[in-house]
Amino acid sequence: MKIIVPVSAKGMRLDVFLVNNFEGHPAPYNLSRTRIKTLISEGCIKMPKRHKVFTSQILQGNEEIFLNLPVPVEATYEGEDIPLDIVYEDDHMIVLYKSVGMVVHPAPGNPTGTLVNALVHHCGESLKGISGVKQPGIVHRLDKQTQGLMMAAKTEEAHKKLSDMLRDHVIDRRYLALVWRSFEESKGTVNAPIGTSFHNRQKMAIHNKGRNAVTHYTVLQQTKQLALVECKLETGRTHQIRLHMAHLGHQVLGDELYGNMPKGLKKEHKDFLTEHFGPEHGHALASYYLKLNHPITHQEMTFQRELPDNFKTVLNYFL
Repeated sequence: MKIIVPVSAKGMRLDVFLVNNFEGHPAPYNLSRTRIKTLISEGCIKMPKRHKVFTSQILQGNEEIFLNLPVPVEATYEGEDIPLDIVYEDDHMIVLYKSVGMVVHPAPGNPTGTLVNALVHHCGESLKGISGVKQPGIVHRLDKQTQGLMMAAKTEEAHKKLSDMLRDHVIDRRYLALVWRSFEESKGTVNAPIGTSFHNRQKMAIHNKGRNAVTHYTVLQQTKQLALVECKLETGRTHQIRLHMAHLGHQVLGDELYGNMPKGLKKEHKDFLTEHFGPEHGHALASYYLKLNHPITHQEMTFQRELPDNFKTVLNYFL
């Protein structure tokens, strides 16, 4: 497909122009900016007069853009009859509560038993070519050891709009975390860029070559040893809350990647905590609140879960 950029689009970013140009089109042409970035990296979007094409490229008008969009293919993921804790569902999207231990997306170490496998089975033929592949449109993820509310799209249009809403920070996402040590202040903001660690590729780290990352936090309750904190995400980087809390010296309980139990903790306290948080029981981190406008109907929706039982038990133990 060839597109001639009109003079009226002069000064517009390439990805913004393409999103606007295909607004309202059926899959696979209902493009999101994330999808456009992927298509460029795969060589599916070309501009003959430009040596290199990139998403933030500023258009001059009258350029030629060639699109070669791959046809949606059948997903290689097998549906599996795995129970889901569904909070809300319609023809466009689904909101569910992910349990500790469930991996969101199949990977070499977890090829089956994932949330995607469960959604493929649950949704069946209602999935319509999400992101060029017939699979659930995962728009954000939770770590394996983190529990909580998650969204997934069931159509290309919903996936595009939910992805754009996340990018534009218009979805209110909040987590509850039990962290070590009490705070001197009742609230604050961590603004520290996050990128892959230079020393361990399995970890993330705060450094000046990372991507912008902002977490707002409010202390809800605390003892001398620990605090219950609400964390509101402005961005959604990998391990963001765990890393930002560790950066403040308040590591998330059960998080062995960015911080262990404090030195000097009594053995009975250690044994008690191990029974509730750790590799088998997950981190003391839960996505408990989502507020957004429906991507299609624009109706305001709010979803909220109570503090998990193991959080309550540990918090009461230290009171």
